[in-house]
Amino acid sequence: MKKSVNKLLEDSFKLNWERPALSDHKGDTLYYKDVATRIEKLHIVFETCNLKKGDKVAVCSRNQLNWGVTFLAVLTYGAVPVPILHEFKPGNIHYLVNHSDSRILFAGSSILENLNGSEMSGLEAIIKINDFTITFARDEKVYDTYNHIGELFASKYPKGFTSSDLHYYEDSPQTLALINYTSGTSGFSKGVMIPYRALYSNILFAGSVEPHMNNTSNVVAMLPSAHMYGMMFEFLFEMTIGAHVHFLTRVPSPKIILEALAEIKPDIIISVPLVIEKIYKKMLLPFISKNRIKMLLTLPVIDQMIQKKIQQNLVNAFGGKFKEVIIGGAAFNKEAEAFFKRINFPFTIGYGMTECAPIITYVPWNKAKLYSCGKAAPRMEIKIDSKDPKNIPGEILVKGDNVFLGYYKNKKATEEAFYKGWFKTGDIGVMDSDGYLFLKGRNKSMILGPSGQNIYPEEIESSINNLPYVIESLVIEDKGALTALIYPDLEQAEEEGLSQEQLMVKLKEGIEISNLELPNYCKIVNVEIFPEEFEKTPKRSIKRYLYQRTQI
Repeated sequence: MKKSVNKLLEDSFKLNWERPALSDHKGDTLYYKDVATRIEKLHIVFETCNLKKGDKVAVCSRNQLNWGVTFLAVLTYGAVPVPILHEFKPGNIHYLVNHSDSRILFAGSSILENLNGSEMSGLEAIIKINDFTITFARDEKVYDTYNHIGELFASKYPKGFTSSDLHYYEDSPQTLALINYTSGTSGFSKGVMIPYRALYSNILFAGSVEPHMNNTSNVVAMLPSAHMYGMMFEFLFEMTIGAHVHFLTRVPSPKIILEALAEIKPDIIISVPLVIEKIYKKMLLPFISKNRIKMLLTLPVIDQMIQKKIQQNLVNAFGGKFKEVIIGGAAFNKEAEAFFKRINFPFTIGYGMTECAPIITYVPWNKAKLYSCGKAAPRMEIKIDSKDPKNIPGEILVKGDNVFLGYYKNKKATEEAFYKGWFKTGDIGVMDSDGYLFLKGRNKSMILGPSGQNIYPEEIESSINNLPYVIESLVIEDKGALTALIYPDLEQAEEEGLSQEQLMVKLKEGIEISNLELPNYCKIVNVEIFPEEFEKTPKRSIKRYLYQRTQI
């Protein structure tokens, strides 16, 4: 059998023709036969646009079923999808469309309102993804094709369109499958070239670690589908097994997420730490912080009964049907992780990067070690660039089928990213004798202490984020000392009648308590209130470079 992702999709569509495929939560549902029909009509439009195999097609919208249709249409045609996060600013979208050499742009209606077609001169067509109307076409034939798509489709399939008419592009392992940008700003954007072998390897991985998943399974897509983590494990893998994907089309707040999980009862839950941490702080922390509960949790038998009750309530809140919650994309709050482990909640923490499409490490929840992100995934190797990898942190190097081809039109960055065939992740970690990886932080974010000590700000932030009135924090070096920038819970402070000055006093008191647990060279010296949420990457980690200060 050839290792073709598109043939996996073709087989899945044929097998699951009459089954539900894509839904907008509380909206429309498309069956696999409906998705296949829309794909075929888009293929007719692509031909009119003279789109060739390997040409790039940009897709920019929030999660919705037509995003899924468009992505699959581009892939199965043999063109290269370029997913762009819908939250990027118009100027950044212009830049990414141009840099990727995209020939067609699909975008949501609210995004199109702010874009300027003349800024993207290489496009043959711009298509509104909500209803597939053509808003711009260089050739009049494209408008004509769209206006007569029903007739053209009927004439191409005079006996009706059936599953036997599916003949998708047969890809090969080293061929470029898609380009995924690591950020939206031109100074930092790198177009990660993902080959089909990486997609295929990640699909095999998902199938091997979640064997219970099949064509009766449901999944809630709450992460951005334009980002590799959500795209692979909430969408693409599911399409190859005939599962039903439910897109959350609204901003995924904990309330909306929990409502959707309770209603849909998914078979697997893919999440980033931020979502789970919010649920921990809002749902669980107020309960377990009560003096009476604290006391009961110290009593040998009663503590187990309370923990079991909390665990069961949490499982039910997440829909009750899932086998495990897989968390990835950024560092997980240590206090929350320890609590979930203590109550035996079925969660595991993986580690990946866009450049690995995305998986690097994973173990099932019942084999996970506290504060570890698992072991090397199948077809992947890991080593630590350190004299003593078990005790002295070093850069994490990886190689294997999941690793990308390089950065699009950026030879210098590609060369810098590899060392003797190993991809340099830029992350720092240690690995124990059992092969479990423990992340310490990003190489770029590491701060050098006054006597040459390595300070990993993520570890300090994990402690600060547990403090009252803290939503998130960022530790930076400022004139040789550590400063904590804190985005506070202003809503909570207002409810309690705290002024700005009183809130600062509370935060500083919390920092003093946090400092007691830290070595001297890691202690926070200054505290600053940050008035708004920190700007984030697609995988919800803070864009640290925006907040660094020049050292004097």
